[in-house]
Amino acid sequence: MRALGPGSVSSFLKIILDVVFAALWIGVGVFALITLAALLLSLNPDLLPNIPFRDEIDGRSVRTTAVNELVRNGPSLTSGLFAAGLYLAGVLVIVGSLRRIFTTLTAGDPFHPDNVARLRLIGLMLAGLELGRYAFWAVSAWLLPAVNRVEPSLSLTAWFSVLVVFVLAEVFREGARLRREAELTI
Repeated sequence: MRALGPGSVSSFLKIILDVVFAALWIGVGVFALITLAALLLSLNPDLLPNIPFRDEIDGRSVRTTAVNELVRNGPSLTSGLFAAGLYLAGVLVIVGSLRRIFTTLTAGDPFHPDNVARLRLIGLMLAGLELGRYAFWAVSAWLLPAVNRVEPSLSLTAWFSVLVVFVLAEVFREGARLRREAELTI
């Protein structure tokens, strides 16, 4: 089986990336709506409809307990959802760039000049996601000191991936340069 061109492995992978891209867009939209709802409900819990609950816990209704928990934990819940949405958006950018790269591979043009910028964007997004993970941990440790959490470790795999993508970007840049020179040769 061929690696490039129509009907190749790259065209099959492009289809998979298209499906993942659509699912990520749906996920980002759902996260945005859930984050907005959590923010609105934490600021104004009276927006919750009067849902009848049959159970009581220690003489208090379950609804009152749920509303109190929402008001108390709303900001941390909202910030966690917001961070997860940002992470998902970063993955969306990476998958979008990969889709465009695989479009050129399917067309049989692997050393398209735009692929260099796309690979650099992927490398930057991977680094940003990893730095964002560290930043989220630091901010949550500062704002919520009572919560027990595992400290993030330095992920060698993530940083190795970032370096590999940047090296591949330079390989593609050199390939595009050689292709331009070959086109000028008569």
